[in-house]
Amino acid sequence: MKRVPRMLRIFDLMLAVLGLLLCAPVLMLLYCVGLFDTGAPLFRQVRVGWHQKPFVLIKFRTMRLGTPHVGTHLADAAAVTRWGRFLRRSKLDELPQLWNVLKGEMSLVGPRPCLPNQTELIAERAARGVFAVRPGITGLAQIQGIDMSRPQLLAQTDAQMIATLGALQYFRYLWWTLLGHGRGDRIRP
Repeated sequence: MKRVPRMLRIFDLMLAVLGLLLCAPVLMLLYCVGLFDTGAPLFRQVRVGWHQKPFVLIKFRTMRLGTPHVGTHLADAAAVTRWGRFLRRSKLDELPQLWNVLKGEMSLVGPRPCLPNQTELIAERAARGVFAVRPGITGLAQIQGIDMSRPQLLAQTDAQMIATLGALQYFRYLWWTLLGHGRGDRIRP
């Protein structure tokens, strides 16, 4: 497995700081609207991270309180609030993860972090060395619309991305994500 260049971590830090600073007013607005939507606008969930170490991922809440913690493809679409649908479509629910990037738990580009109970995906990723890199907010699988319902294909795609990841691909994945390519981990109706 090819090592991801260290310069990408520098890009992560610069872009995360810039993103948090520039998006601070938007983050505050989304937080306040989320207070009215669910009463608890931030969602925290343990995920499997770099070297399979658990970490707490932070997102804006898009589902009602008390919704079971399952992979997105298994989630109940009826649990998503109207505000949550907007956040998911616009991908604004992901903005708080910039904090995870700043802390070094995630990268902007990498394999999406899975839940500890997604054992099949964890095994597939471990076999391919995917945990040798930080998980990311976006990546090749998300752009191609591959979600966690297909663990083997997802792990193969993650490994392919890691093997070819350099500065050009890093910015390309970010650009494609900003343009709305792919739908990645989506809730099935």
